[in-house]
Amino acid sequence: MDGNMTTAGETILWRRLDIPGHEVAELRGIATGWQLRGVALFAHEKLPCQLEYDIRCDREWLTEQATVEGNVGDVSVDIEVLRNAAGEWAVGGSKIRELTGCDDIDLNFSPCTNMLPIRRIGLSVGESAGVRAAWLRFPGFNLEVLEQRYTRTGEETYRYESANGKFRRDLMVDVAGFVLDYPDFWRAEARGIAKESGGALSKGMT
Repeated sequence: MDGNMTTAGETILWRRLDIPGHEVAELRGIATGWQLRGVALFAHEKLPCQLEYDIRCDREWLTEQATVEGNVGDVSVDIEVLRNAAGEWAVGGSKIRELTGCDDIDLNFSPCTNMLPIRRIGLSVGESAGVRAAWLRFPGFNLEVLEQRYTRTGEETYRYESANGKFRRDLMVDVAGFVLDYPDFWRAEARGIAKESGGALSKGMT
């Protein structure tokens, strides 16, 4: 999984395993780096949730900005997260100093953002690395630091750990870095190539 640009987007459909829900996401190479966007539809406490996200990374896979829009039941969600070149993070224009130095956004409700550190750190089989992520919690949508560790256990497998190793899952990924199997939470049901005219997720996202 190298960092070469791709213009025709790669798409994936996941099914939630713990609650009713599906999610579709697309990875696309853009002029400034990478765009990862998707739509998650799922139930939370018997309420329908629809969350659309758009994440932009530079060519080294460092997160630069992320937006999340939609609703959780009858509560609207509209969040913009920015990370500047100094590694400082802001939500809605307000800096969150404790997040300084985090490299990746991590969306608590989605498996899509595991791709970001996997692509960025480029581990060889047997190697391991710690990661500090800006973790967008669900359903409160507050941001906090999440210490993580990725260990590449095979050509297509990674061990993911957080909470000082108390949370651990062995992930299977594809060549793009999309998670195919996240035990107990998500499983891929379909993959494909999006058209260059806008792809599978064309609603207002360019």
